[in-house]
Amino acid sequence: MNPWLIAPSALVAGAAAMTAYGAVYPRSHLFGPVISHTDAARKLALTFDDGPNPAITPKLLELLARHSARATFFLVGKFVRQCPDLVKEVAARGHVLGNHTETHPNLFFCGPQETREELQRCTDAIEQLVWAKPRWFRPPFGLRSPWLGEILLQHGMTNVTWSLIPGDWRSKPASWLIERMKPIAANAHANLPKAKSGATSGDILCLHDGDHTCLNGNREHTLKALEFWLPRWRDLGLEFVTMDEIMRKAVEG
Repeated sequence: MNPWLIAPSALVAGAAAMTAYGAVYPRSHLFGPVISHTDAARKLALTFDDGPNPAITPKLLELLARHSARATFFLVGKFVRQCPDLVKEVAARGHVLGNHTETHPNLFFCGPQETREELQRCTDAIEQLVWAKPRWFRPPFGLRSPWLGEILLQHGMTNVTWSLIPGDWRSKPASWLIERMKPIAANAHANLPKAKSGATSGDILCLHDGDHTCLNGNREHTLKALEFWLPRWRDLGLEFVTMDEIMRKAVEG
């Protein structure tokens, strides 16, 4: 067989594999810069997607306050418009607001113009309430496109993925989710003794306080899992940080 007949199909397959890697893999920088870890083993970034959610977010705010924990909330623009007071409360309590698009589409299948509109509308909704544009962005489903990096650069935002996503959007009991969140403690046990060398990084945990399909989604199992883990993580010596704190301390350090 003529090898030149094979080459085009092989190139297409390779390009498709590379595109899939760039779109899906949380640590891939193929489609622009990505932050998937904190800058130190002792720092744990709690992040929450798909809110605000009137059924869960207020309870989550109280739980975080009890443990002096601040987090980063990646908000869906259509819910921001429906729950303005709740968004203001999240910000007033010292948490950071991030952009999670206007309607939570799969950006891999959105063209450049639709992607810009999704980001801009969510940014506008947040800025109208807190007088500040979000600096951080998380793509719905974690999926990116070849043009997302340039669009984020134009909007002054940085892409944030995760080092652990335990799947709390699934309808599972809290015991299942607690087990799925064990790697945070395991990583702390393994890496905190090495922290003085500065050679280790910390985790970014992706959870969900909302349901992108509707308001008032049930995320009680997420609350129960955090009730179990927050004091234990603190006892291990972990420090809860927002995305803003990660970057500020990196600059100061």
